[in-house]
Amino acid sequence: MNLFKRYYFVPAILIAFILLVSACGQDSSEKNSTKGSGDEGDKINIGLSVVDLTLERWQHDRDIFIERAEELGAEVKVESADGDSEKQLSQIQNMLSQDIDVLVVIAVDSDALSPVVDQAKEEGVLVVAYDRLINNTEIDAYVSFDNEGVGEMQAEYLIDMVPKGKYFLLGGSPDDHTAHMFRQGQMNILQPLIDSGDIEVVGDQWADGYSTSESLSIIENALTKNNNDIDVIVAPNDSTAGGAIQALDSQNLAGKVAVSGQDADLAGVQRVAEGTQSMTVYKPLREIATESAEIAVKLAKGEEIEAETTINNETMDVPFSKLDPISVDKDNLVDILIADEFHSYDDVYKNVPEDERPPKE
Repeated sequence: MNLFKRYYFVPAILIAFILLVSACGQDSSEKNSTKGSGDEGDKINIGLSVVDLTLERWQHDRDIFIERAEELGAEVKVESADGDSEKQLSQIQNMLSQDIDVLVVIAVDSDALSPVVDQAKEEGVLVVAYDRLINNTEIDAYVSFDNEGVGEMQAEYLIDMVPKGKYFLLGGSPDDHTAHMFRQGQMNILQPLIDSGDIEVVGDQWADGYSTSESLSIIENALTKNNNDIDVIVAPNDSTAGGAIQALDSQNLAGKVAVSGQDADLAGVQRVAEGTQSMTVYKPLREIATESAEIAVKLAKGEEIEAETTINNETMDVPFSKLDPISVDKDNLVDILIADEFHSYDDVYKNVPEDERPPKE
């Protein structure tokens, strides 16, 4: 009888061990398959990779995004790539090791992130491209403004000011997909006037990283080459506009040459108020940051997202939540930016004499 019991004791242990390993494997498999499903009671972890937090615009985005995500019960880990695409790749890989459910990326280089996004997808992490599209890989959503429309707004404003003249085309960062969308929008408006001869393009250069210093150098050289004979500078955003206006100011041309912008950075808005920058394009940051946070949480919970259109990133048609930008100039600064509490009245007009300031309301 004892022999009988001893004979069956070892197999019984083996069977129990096999069942235990099988159950653990099943638990692990279920965990991987439901990553990002945001089951009730589970904390949603979001990784937010920001292009460059030294820039004012992205600081606003970060703060609003975190505020909304936390309201929805998520935790957010934030990293700044400081404009370095290699650093962004490394930071995202580190985020993926921290068991995040959703990766939200404001890309440094739209074409450089496919390897790490592929890795994220293999690990069951959902991916949202914020403001800048990520190319050549599968992503779950893209949230941005009508960036081609931004370029059209810039060009339309400039040709209303200067319908005929010499235009310099100052491009944004060439490795940013969005910069090419701005340019496409600009050319939608400018090309017919270029073809008719009303507009003469006297130069076309792109500024890496939307760099203010590089834009300054580009426009200094352009002014020298053209003997200061430039009527319009089509700048893609406020940082490049700032560099252009520094170059113009050194030649006593600030305020005499029409210059576009975008992002409604405080320095850019101050230049608009002073009259040295013609306009900027305001992208209501609360709208894009809030929308991105809400989409990230919905995806984590396995809910469907509503996107009015799609955009092709050379791999797939990505669901695109497209938001509307707003053209801002000296006449509507108070009604748009200050009413929206994006900047304060005193900050915007601090360099403008009091007797030249518009009413606060």
